[in-house]
This record gives sequence, C-alpha cells and structure tokens, in this order.
Amino acid sequence: MAAIASQVVLHPVVSQSLKMGHTTVGRDKTYRAIQYFARFYAWYLLSRGNKDEAARWSSLKSHLGTARKLMRLGKPMEHLQSAAKAALAPGTPVEQITTIGRQLGYFGYLTFDSFVWAHSIKFLKLKPETAAKNARLVGQIKALKSTKPWGEKDLGEEAEREAKLSALYNSRDALRHQLYIDMLDIWLPVSNLKYVNLNDGVLGILGVISSVLGWQKQWASVNGRK
Repeated sequence: MAAIASQVVLHPVVSQSLKMGHTTVGRDKTYRAIQYFARFYAWYLLSRGNKDEAARWSSLKSHLGTARKLMRLGKPMEHLQSAAKAALAPGTPVEQITTIGRQLGYFGYLTFDSFVWAHSIKFLKLKPETAAKNARLVGQIKALKSTKPWGEKDLGEEAEREAKLSALYNSRDALRHQLYIDMLDIWLPVSNLKYVNLNDGVLGILGVISSVLGWQKQWASVNGRK
C-alpha cells in the first residue's frame, strides 16, 4: 500500500504539476480555466432553473477573478521595462514599434485593472462614474492588446543559418499558438463592451479553451518542452 501511495505521490506528472503551480503564470492559467468553466456552468445551471447551485458557481467565478487581479499587481512595471528594453534592442523599426506598442498596451490595461480591483474590494473608493470609466478603459485596452503584432519575432543572435531557421520556426509556432488564443479571447472584452451579444455560456467555453491553450504553453515552458 505504501509503495502504491509513493508511486502516486512521486509520479512525474505530480512533480511537474507542482512545478507548474510554483509559477505565478501557472497558477493564473489554472485559475483562469476554472473561472471560465464556472462562468459557463453557472449559465448552464441558471438556464435549467437551478438558481441556488448557479449562485455558488457564479460566486466562485467572481472570487477567482478577484484573486487573479491580485496576482497581477506589480506586472505593469514589468511590461514598462520590457517596452524600454525593446526601444534599446536592435531590430527593424516595425518590430520595435509593434513590440513597444504591445508592452505599453499591457502596461495600460494592467494599471487600470489594478484600480478596478482596488475599488471592487473597497480599498479604493471611486466615484461611480470614475469606476465605470476605468472598467470601460480596461475593456477597450484588453480588446486592443488581444491581437499580437505579426511583426513581433525573437530570432536570437545565432550565427549559423540552421539555428536561425530553427528559431524562426519556433517563433512562427509560438505566434500561431498565441493567435489562436487571441482569436478566442478577443470576444470577451468585445462582449463586455456590448459590441456583440454573447451569453455567458459561449463566453465561458471560449475562455476555457483559450485558458487551456495558454496552460499548455506554460506547462511546456516550465517542464522544458517546446
């Protein structure tokens, strides 16, 4: 019995999962997948008339959303540094401009999002119109940043052609993977801004799929896979 328990506890998948959980990004991707599943499931239960059970899942969705905002505190400065580094790094003007624009977009989104979080937990008291304006800005910036610029690449400084080609393929695959995520995620802020009318069931499923794709990317990164 002890041997079986040891095999389960020390299984490589368990070790890799713990390694994933040790990273902020890993926890965020996991929480996000659960959050959007809860959004979908709450909608499903509500459509079946099960209000009490739907309320439980809706509460889980809301609290996970608040927790994820807390984990992102401090992230704006990281993106501001990335924008500064991109401005100093060698590269074509198009690559530099798109990279800087993307990082500044994240900086703006996360900065306003932190004000929304502080207001939601009643740590920062904003006027209703100011809180609504911040929420709209977060949605608009999120919609704009959801599309990753095609010119953004990181081919490294490899001297040999084969290494550069390999880096290009990796960059292409990463960009394609991110594009799939962005194509799903962009419907979330667009719907919040009332540009389209999608119910929580559809948005929940889209969020779950994009979260799983992001989770897979982080899992591969943490466990040394490409």
